[in-house]
Amino acid sequence: MSQTRKLNRTDYQTLSFDCYGTLIDWENGILGYLQPLFESVDVHVIDLWVMETFAELEPAVQAEGGNYRDVLARVLEQFAAQLAFTPSEEDLAGFAGSIEYWQPFPDTVAGLAALKNDFKLIALSNVDDELFAQSARVLGDPFDTLISAEQIGAYKPDPRMFEALLDRAEGPVLHVAQSRYHDIVPATAAGLDTVWINRPSIGAAKPVDASPTWTFDSLADFTAAWN
Repeated sequence: MSQTRKLNRTDYQTLSFDCYGTLIDWENGILGYLQPLFESVDVHVIDLWVMETFAELEPAVQAEGGNYRDVLARVLEQFAAQLAFTPSEEDLAGFAGSIEYWQPFPDTVAGLAALKNDFKLIALSNVDDELFAQSARVLGDPFDTLISAEQIGAYKPDPRMFEALLDRAEGPVLHVAQSRYHDIVPATAAGLDTVWINRPSIGAAKPVDASPTWTFDSLADFTAAWN
């Protein structure tokens, strides 16, 4: 996409990334777990409803506190209450367990490897450290630092996540994310320059207005845009 400013390597020392939705295809990961489970109890709902409902349930459950394994289990319990079935303990634990099998977008691994040649890379993620470690391996372990919701005791868009990012990052930081709700709005409020990766989405994050510094349709386009 055409941008009003050029990306210059000398302007930033660190790139911070949201992971799920930006680097990992979390919508297909979520649907890949929930839809077979729903169908196994003879519940049939469309993908759009699942994603829009997840976008409402997840932040509300996160506001109650708890680690991300528990968050996903409680989200599933609320899905089940709406759909009139009772999930087993294995079903509840399996939702977080499925993260191990959520796959990167096709341009993610190569893009991160290329960017790592010029920048420090930080992951800023709404998960537990142990869950993120599973995804980091799939991504090729590119990150110099992880800042997780487990470490901070808060979930994005809570400003404490971005305060921690500014405290721990080396030099000027550029934040890269797909979710305007979780990332672009609070990162902008924290004074960070931002890149919105406009991945195709059916709505796992709340829709909000935002004003990113740059917008790209893919991580590959962002990676190729640097001067």
